[in-house]
Amino acid sequence: MINLKTKKNPMPEQAPDIRNHNFEEVSEGYTPQMAINEAMRCLNCREKPCTHGCPVMVRIPEFVEKITEGDFEGAYQVISATSSLPRVCGRVCPQENQCEKYCVRGKKGEPVGIGRLERFVADWHAAHAEELEADAAKDGAEASDTSELPAGSKVAVVGAGPAGLACAGDLAAKGYDVTVFESLHKPGGVLAYGIPEFRLPKSIVAAEVEKLEKRGVTFVTNAIIGKAETVDELMEDGYKAVFVGTGAGLPSFMNIPGENLLGVCSANEYLTRINLMKGYLPEYDTPVQHAKNIAVVGGGNVAMDAARCAKRMGAENVYIVYRRSMDEIPARSEEIHHAIEEGIDFQLLRNPVKVIGDENGYVTGLECVKMELGEPDASGRRRPVAVEGSNFVLDVDCVIMAIGTKLNKLIMETTDQLEPNERGGIGTDEGAATSREGVFAGGDAVTGAATVILAMGAGKTAAASIDQYLSEK
Repeated sequence: MINLKTKKNPMPEQAPDIRNHNFEEVSEGYTPQMAINEAMRCLNCREKPCTHGCPVMVRIPEFVEKITEGDFEGAYQVISATSSLPRVCGRVCPQENQCEKYCVRGKKGEPVGIGRLERFVADWHAAHAEELEADAAKDGAEASDTSELPAGSKVAVVGAGPAGLACAGDLAAKGYDVTVFESLHKPGGVLAYGIPEFRLPKSIVAAEVEKLEKRGVTFVTNAIIGKAETVDELMEDGYKAVFVGTGAGLPSFMNIPGENLLGVCSANEYLTRINLMKGYLPEYDTPVQHAKNIAVVGGGNVAMDAARCAKRMGAENVYIVYRRSMDEIPARSEEIHHAIEEGIDFQLLRNPVKVIGDENGYVTGLECVKMELGEPDASGRRRPVAVEGSNFVLDVDCVIMAIGTKLNKLIMETTDQLEPNERGGIGTDEGAATSREGVFAGGDAVTGAATVILAMGAGKTAAASIDQYLSEK
């Protein structure tokens, strides 16, 4: 039976005036009946356009149909056949620009809540994992035999973010001896340091890492490849192939006067201190500025994350300062909606020109100029133009820059025969192979900052290419 309801079944959430004082997850997830009701909205299209919109080609109508039958574990098995991190993707992927964008139901109403259903299925599996494992053991299920695969070949994965985790998982499943090197003290990459607890609980990231460890993947933290050890040295140590998935973690700044004042920081630093170093918990001695009035410069998801964290850290006024209008803002609509509900003040068509400070070097204000939209630029968005004589000052004691990130070129600078691409990232072919034999790369290290699911897709592509490369040696 098809549910002809034109709108998605609402997702239960914490109330805004409660959640903006805690770091618990905002969205509470579907109940089984809610999930079944939402799944019944799917038309099970013959052409399956939603699947073609998924970077890892999850068989979406198939898993959704399993939900309508109440076979939640069957739905999970369909998803996990192609997606390594469904509990993560169901929460942070921009489904509205990918799978849901092509949903036929979206032509006359709202698309099927594919992301919400993926999250439900993955959470259901996690909640029932122990009994499922017990049932499998009772039935005599055994691990798949990998004796015919090229087991024993050592592969190094540099970076424990989405690309690295996906690559490591696929290679481990094929029988390879995989070691993941992570520069920070915890695996997860942007999943651990960049995305707040209220959007992606860190227990989920830790559980995904633990699953890989159970499959034989070794994680080495506090290891900066390019300094502690180079890619060349990894090869000398016996690794037959290396995957580079280091991301794009260097912050960008506007280079305006006053950016060196005390109280100015990047969103990377601010979020890392809160998310990875638990700066929101009183028992952790993590230095985080507890400002009263904060301006966050930028309009992407990172800006929303920083602003919403600032509110939870006790700021009285938090401003999003963005030079275009709401129609051009790049953040997910869900994140914008949540930010508005939580009391974030959107200063749109405003652009910073100077950070103002006192005699002691501390931030006291952010001078901005009003903007208006002109002709479209190369991106297709209307170009913002400053309105002469419209300068004004926002009274703030902290400014967080969230205007994007740049590639860290340490690997490129310390690895022989590694050529860049036109973006300045690591150059690769369609199979993620670089110009250096045995070295593969993917994710933000190649493309620049992108989404979690695209990075995962790149990691899976690289794993397949590494398997082929090593099988032919």
